[in-house]
Amino acid sequence: MTHVAWPRSRPHLPFLRRYARALTGSQAHGDNFVRATLETIVASPESFPREVDPRLGLYRTFHAIWSSANIEEGDEPTNSIDGNEGIAHARLSRITPLSRQALLLTSLEGFSNEDVAYLIDASPEDVESLVAEALAEIERQTHADVLIIEDEPIIAMDIETIVRDLGHNVTGVAVTRDEAVAQARKAPPGLVLADIQLADDSSGIDAVKDILAEFSVPVIFITAFPERLLTGSRPEPTFLITKPFQRATVKAAISQALFFDTATVPAG
Repeated sequence: MTHVAWPRSRPHLPFLRRYARALTGSQAHGDNFVRATLETIVASPESFPREVDPRLGLYRTFHAIWSSANIEEGDEPTNSIDGNEGIAHARLSRITPLSRQALLLTSLEGFSNEDVAYLIDASPEDVESLVAEALAEIERQTHADVLIIEDEPIIAMDIETIVRDLGHNVTGVAVTRDEAVAQARKAPPGLVLADIQLADDSSGIDAVKDILAEFSVPVIFITAFPERLLTGSRPEPTFLITKPFQRATVKAAISQALFFDTATVPAG
């Protein structure tokens, strides 16, 4: 079964990393859970769900491990290499883990309510209620000053509208690395949304690195090629949105990034 389950699941692995990182607020912590998922598949191939498609089976295996971890506030996760987890644990009481999972699975990962119900052992009606609970928490979330780094005017306007509709303030829209750094210095942001490729062939990743050298701020990257930044082999983004994106995806990512309220580490 190993030679069947793993190859069929492998194309979905980058997106499981994206989900795990968003769920935990940390590349290190999220990737640890993904690694444990793969080890479980290899060690017990007969336990891999056969009755569903490989992506559902992969996420189902992940959730079995996540649910059994029983992370308590104040616990130190295994193999932690950053400080995000302590902040996450301190804030778990503000929104239940299941509601966060349901929101991310539907909005970020695009699963249907029925699929999410299978993944978290709930009913579709329960999933709908959990998502509503998470969205209500978003409405109560502290508003932030947001810097947008995006060189495509239509996309930048779309993101700006979403950000403002969520009640956040847009401090500026930068189209190059230098402009992004200058705007961050002029008005330090509480959140950065950054495209990867910018107008002058400069890099949004480099712009974020420059900003993080001076400010501690959560970052969400936006790219049409998420697989390239989800290899698990180097420091990579914790929060990542795929182009073209849905409004709900941006909303969920912003909420989750602000939930952990700490700087993410960009790809190098």
